[in-house]
Amino acid sequence: MNDWINNKLLPPIMKFVNTKAITSLKNGMLVSLPFIMVGSIFLLLSAFPWPPIANWMKATGLIPYWTQAYNASFGVLAIFAVVGIAYTWVKDDGFEPLPAGMTALVSFFLIMRPTTAVMNGTKTVISAAQAPTMLGGFIDRTWLGGQGMIAAIIVGLLTGWIYSWFIKNHVTIKLPDQVPPAVAESFVALIPAFVIITGWLIVYILFDATAHTTMTQWIYQTIQTPLQGMTDSFGGVLIISLLIPFFWFFGVHGAVIIGGIMGPILGANSLSNAAIFKAHGVVTAANGGHIVVSSLLDNFGNMTGSGVTIGLVFFMAFFAKSAQMKSIGRLSFVPGIFNINEPVLFGVPIVMNPILILPFMFMPAISMGSTYWLIKLGVIPYFTGVQVPWTTPPVISGLLVGGWKMMIWQAIVLVISFFVYWPFVHKQDQILYGQEQVAADKEAHTKEAEAAATTEHATD
Repeated sequence: MNDWINNKLLPPIMKFVNTKAITSLKNGMLVSLPFIMVGSIFLLLSAFPWPPIANWMKATGLIPYWTQAYNASFGVLAIFAVVGIAYTWVKDDGFEPLPAGMTALVSFFLIMRPTTAVMNGTKTVISAAQAPTMLGGFIDRTWLGGQGMIAAIIVGLLTGWIYSWFIKNHVTIKLPDQVPPAVAESFVALIPAFVIITGWLIVYILFDATAHTTMTQWIYQTIQTPLQGMTDSFGGVLIISLLIPFFWFFGVHGAVIIGGIMGPILGANSLSNAAIFKAHGVVTAANGGHIVVSSLLDNFGNMTGSGVTIGLVFFMAFFAKSAQMKSIGRLSFVPGIFNINEPVLFGVPIVMNPILILPFMFMPAISMGSTYWLIKLGVIPYFTGVQVPWTTPPVISGLLVGGWKMMIWQAIVLVISFFVYWPFVHKQDQILYGQEQVAADKEAHTKEAEAAATTEHATD
């Protein structure tokens, strides 16, 4: 089985994961991480879950300012995505990346049009022909967040690829060496930027003339919405939760692989919840809330690290008999609180360990799956869309992303993890303890033999 997985299954998967497109998508999305965290703080402030503070901020007029900060950071996540993806693609090819990122941004703006002009407090749908004359033209925020995410990914990937092709094939304007580098770089970008922007303009014209819509809206309706629906299901939860530890078992960073592929969709679900939370102060199924969001994976699937290994660490630190497990457990306890568990994965080890594969694979499924149904049944609330740094300790993270009920449930899951891991880690501990005893007895016999030989030699 190991040979088949290592020789047949993993190579094509790793080849796909390491393609330029997936690498650019994964690393390009990281550009948005600081702004997600900052925006989450202002989102939490704009709809604070404790009424006394919320009422005070509303009375003092602070909420519009928090909303403004949210809209300029978390609310425009698609902008960071389109720039970051094109930037990363061209940078990995060894070229100056900033012009590519800016070209992607212009292209992304180009394929949109104003659709929800706000006039006298009411929304008015306007056409492309009306847009330049109404309100002087504007950029619709609707498509700058979660609803424009898939379009941003497509524009970023295609722009990065085409831009690099032009540079690689020297289809550029090259100025003499005496020209300052900043000026020369701007001319290098001129031809590829012109061709790319013209191409996206043609795309815009075709969608507007034939379908009376935009590429961004069409992608959202025909691709992104079905994808979000597919992932926002119990089946989606099981697939995500099982694949991450499956890859880790073979020493491959499952969280990076699955996060890189599923991150944009889960992020779009999170943005949708954030917009609902900002508008209504609560996220429910009735107002379109999503259950399978980034916070479900981060704070229940990867809580205390992939495999939810805090129960394993707790047993090793306080109940293990073997010196190996006891020392690893004590060293790993504090990192585990901050969701870092590589010392456990490679120190116990869990990687390629058939004894621990079952709890390691199924604990995330138990955690995420039970959370899914508790939210579905209304026992605990929906995630608000707030996102916290991945190193935020559990219980604290539960409070921030879902309120006090989520915090309590997260604490319960931590206790459950101990009992899920207990029979398996107990067996592993017995094996290691037995090996240590045999080694200790062998060492003692060796020392006795050496001492006897020394005494005999001294007598002679």
